[in-house]
Amino acid sequence: MNENLTALIPELALLGAAVVGLLTGSWLPRRRQWAVAVLAAAACVAGLVATAVTMATDREQTVFSHAFAVDTATVMGRLVVLTALLLIIAMSVETVRGHKRETEYWVLLLLAGAGALVLTGANDLLMLFAAYLLASVPAYALAGFAKDARGTEAALKYYLMGALFGTTMLAGTAVLYGAGHATLYRELNSSLPTASYGLVAVGLLGVLAGLLFKAGAVPAHFWVPDVTDGAPAPVAAYVTTLPKIGALIAGFRLLQQALSTSDVNWPLLLAILAAATMTLGNLAAFFQTSVKRLLAYSTISQVGYLLMALAVAGRTELAQRSLLFYLAAYAATNLAAFAVVTGLPRARTLDDYRGLARRRPVLAAVLVVSLFGLVGTPPTGVFLGKLEIFSATIDGGYTWLAALAVANTVASLFYYLRWLVPVFATTDSAPATAHTALGRWAAAAASAAAALSLVLGIAGQTVLTPATGALLP
Repeated sequence: MNENLTALIPELALLGAAVVGLLTGSWLPRRRQWAVAVLAAAACVAGLVATAVTMATDREQTVFSHAFAVDTATVMGRLVVLTALLLIIAMSVETVRGHKRETEYWVLLLLAGAGALVLTGANDLLMLFAAYLLASVPAYALAGFAKDARGTEAALKYYLMGALFGTTMLAGTAVLYGAGHATLYRELNSSLPTASYGLVAVGLLGVLAGLLFKAGAVPAHFWVPDVTDGAPAPVAAYVTTLPKIGALIAGFRLLQQALSTSDVNWPLLLAILAAATMTLGNLAAFFQTSVKRLLAYSTISQVGYLLMALAVAGRTELAQRSLLFYLAAYAATNLAAFAVVTGLPRARTLDDYRGLARRRPVLAAVLVVSLFGLVGTPPTGVFLGKLEIFSATIDGGYTWLAALAVANTVASLFYYLRWLVPVFATTDSAPATAHTALGRWAAAAASAAAALSLVLGIAGQTVLTPATGALLP
């Protein structure tokens, strides 16, 4: 058994910071609880440094009886999750500063982020379910952090849906264990081909149900608009970004490592789910007037595009790198949009953004980059991500799915433009109070995320090259 704890420095840094932060915050006066935020940011930086060292030394390995893999997907997932977590911390500063539960907010954010990290490297069904719980339970509390009516409703819906799909996932894990007599992916890959087809199919559906819930994909998407609309904006940014990164990498690893030799036609299942998710997300976003609900349905449609990579896992070498790059580009672009929403807390509808370009030109520019980026317009990272993932889908034999994705991309331009047109209106501006900025931290996070989205689009090859390595068995 390889029990090398240094391989888990990013995960341990977040968990250690959460414990130390909780103890420290219990003794700090309210006006000094910002120290826990500094500790949280330091843990993210430490994790990024450790990840960079892993990349430089090429120390790919599996640890703790192969239950956790540190390979290309894990390393890239760590980079995306930790960078996204830093941006969320920055955009949260003004929202929770001086709050009586400020310490608890940072601790919950660290724990949920650690859960997303563990999801990316889980190489065993039990490890996968433990990561699901770690990524879910703190997020339920974060959704209701404001303790108002909408936040309480959001937290309750999030919890109930999470409990339902978590139970389904645990049942699926038990069924796959009964069919393959193992929980480790490498052992399941050897035993499942000779197991009962029905048991494998039912078990896979159960496990996928939990991962689809974390990703916000059809048919486990019902919680996304309500939680996004009811939670504080930085929390909405978290739940629409980090869990998707962990869940989609975990799903890719499960399908590639445990079910690549199975007779179950999971590629077709994933292709159908991808088609349904992107189409439903786009159609539901068409006539939304709430900016947070519009972004919620936008994230559902983006998951549809990301699921295309899972549908062709093992069928083309382009699948993994297209998934990892798209996740990085999506995270930066989505967080840029949510940072603008965070920075303008009184602008809740599309009309509230009327005339923003004249009053807040920087935030308006970030909004343009993020919304056109989510469409997939060059030179943003999502454009290159979509190009990669569409190519992988065609190479994997699902040309019809790629064609549907192109049609959905064109259709999505409609509701993003519905948001942008009022931004540049020269008459009938929204009340000045609607454009009152929250503070500098949210604006800085918005600018940084937008810049990162552009950098990924312009210099994307620097990310695509290290994202090509194979997964460890």
